[in-house]
Amino acid sequence: MFLDLQKLSQKVISFCFLAAFSTTVFAAPGLFWKAESPTNNTIYLFGTIHTDDNRVTNFLPVLIESLKSVDAFMMEAAAPKDASVLMMSDANLQTILTQNELDQVDALAEFHVMPQDVALRTKPWLLAIVFGAARPITPFAQDNLLMRLAEDFGKGVTSIETVTEHFSVMDNLSIDEQLIFLRAVLKRSAQTKERDYERLIQVYLTGDSEKLTALNSKMMAKMLPPSLWARMRSQLLDERNMLMAARVLDAAKNKSLFVAVGASHLAGKNGLITSLKQAGYTLKPIK
Repeated sequence: MFLDLQKLSQKVISFCFLAAFSTTVFAAPGLFWKAESPTNNTIYLFGTIHTDDNRVTNFLPVLIESLKSVDAFMMEAAAPKDASVLMMSDANLQTILTQNELDQVDALAEFHVMPQDVALRTKPWLLAIVFGAARPITPFAQDNLLMRLAEDFGKGVTSIETVTEHFSVMDNLSIDEQLIFLRAVLKRSAQTKERDYERLIQVYLTGDSEKLTALNSKMMAKMLPPSLWARMRSQLLDERNMLMAARVLDAAKNKSLFVAVGASHLAGKNGLITSLKQAGYTLKPIK
């Protein structure tokens, strides 16, 4: 079976923090906000979790109606169209990993429906994200479903970041640092991944973006050296949050927006909620 680039790409786009199903429609309070300004257009801000779990993809009517009411939909980044951005240009894991690690890569590649030769050429940081997932990737995560709905409603769809910007933090890690991340993931059991996945879902369903961000950080901190994770976290969240806020605010000068970003980008003193308030917006949660 061939590699579906769209599926792989959507998992990558989903990184900033990265089950019997309920049929209850969903939009948790504290994750869905209406931001209004005396001078700029309305912004609906929705914090996503990047999964196709039915508990979070059956959207409440109020969320759908909000999406219908705006001029444009904004998401973190579009899926890359060129597969080369996902691959190592001059290396192959076959010559880097031990035989035991290669056996684990083969097993996980099969689980995630990736051809072995593709897995061996994929950038180690990306392979760590894909293999860190408790379940195989599908194209039906929240972000992608909302994008398709926006297109169906005839809304303009734009990206906050370019593909290069979105990948830059992880691409700038050295190969050795990327391998630390990959090897940490290879050591995690399926049971541990499933347990952590369920913990994230349960916190997300409470609608508390602060707790979700803290839990994400705690899980990552267990896998990576403190200095490496501190640098990654600063670049993945704090620095990108500043860029995201600036671009969302600029776009809102000309149009009303529905903005969907990973829930971790909402929280904290540098999060989008704080940034919109500092820009003069009044925010209220939509339940």
